[in-house]
Amino acid sequence: MKQPRILAVASAVDLDFRYGCTPAWWQLWKGLYEAGADLVVTPYRGRPVESPWWRVAPNPAYREGETYAALRGGLARLKGDRYLRRGEDSPEDSTLDRLTRETIWKVVTPRWRRHLERLVERERPDAVIVFTVPMAHLRGIPSALRERFGVPVVFYDGDVPMSLPEFGGMDTGFNYYHGADPSEYDLVVSNSEGGLARLRELGARRAEAVFWGADPSFFAPADVEKEMDVFFYGYGDKFRREWMEAMVGEPSRRLPDLDVALGGRDFRGDVGRARLLGDVPFNAFSRAISAARVNLNITRRSHATVPHSSTCRPFELAAAGAAIVSNPHEGIDRWFEPGGEVVVVADADEATAAYGALLADPAQAAAMGARARERVLDEHTYRHRATRLLGLVGIGAAA
Repeated sequence: MKQPRILAVASAVDLDFRYGCTPAWWQLWKGLYEAGADLVVTPYRGRPVESPWWRVAPNPAYREGETYAALRGGLARLKGDRYLRRGEDSPEDSTLDRLTRETIWKVVTPRWRRHLERLVERERPDAVIVFTVPMAHLRGIPSALRERFGVPVVFYDGDVPMSLPEFGGMDTGFNYYHGADPSEYDLVVSNSEGGLARLRELGARRAEAVFWGADPSFFAPADVEKEMDVFFYGYGDKFRREWMEAMVGEPSRRLPDLDVALGGRDFRGDVGRARLLGDVPFNAFSRAISAARVNLNITRRSHATVPHSSTCRPFELAAAGAAIVSNPHEGIDRWFEPGGEVVVVADADEATAAYGALLADPAQAAAMGARARERVLDEHTYRHRATRLLGLVGIGAAA
């Protein structure tokens, strides 16, 4: 069978940007390599980063991207904040948003069209896959590539439903779908099964789900000393502030001897007595999971309430053999067995009780973590996800 070749247009490849999806894309691209694919990755923001699993092409608008990021950061600082915040419920398409798109369409989009046309002509890929680049910014390019080269073009949105217009995405990025035309793509891939109908409403001709997973060679149990009782790592608390209070703030006050540690930044709500560790480097994340007796999966409201909207964290924690306590997540039983592989709590009372039970019985916690890792090995590795993706695109065996 011919080796499938993919041209990947990535939101970023550089982990320093702290984009939530980038570490997951690394693992998925490695899974595609292991499934036999030849990948060429070109980043939309930042510089290309070589790896043993893919080749790279340059970012044709590197200076423009960094200039815009600096301008956006400067505007946020003038407002006394780190980011330009958007509302959590149907944020408006602001004048600045529209002006930004118009400028991008005039300056950046034509450059990217020429760049991708040259790459497709040189590489002759079996498919072009766009990984979480703001869809509107590439307007017209999928149709142009298909008409000129006959190559299928796929959009992979790894952040549904939070990326949808009614949620608007993270404050660090764009609202993907304002000014976009999903019908330009042959296929829209989503991390959310429950979000597929909405993607079709927005214009997608075909929408399919590929859930997140974990690379079990990276996320593996580490033989380290336990350094904290309860650990959570995340990119801020937007859409999950009430659950941060219920699972971090309130238990930390009720149990004065409980050592709760938070990795990441931009926690603006109630975290009680929790220690703030700041960013945890990606190469130290698996070790940090193993250094905690209990690990938290606190899913954002957008993902937790739309059925089968996967996030990276439960798969990563499970692959590392963690004892996981999670807030309610509509459809989590699709991936893990509540009570056997993960503990799901409904409020601060149940969270406090769960921590107490797991901390009092380390053997029980270890056994639950071992079962969760076995589930990942059986069903949820990125090799599984890569095989499914290749089958959906039509350049590999269907999973």
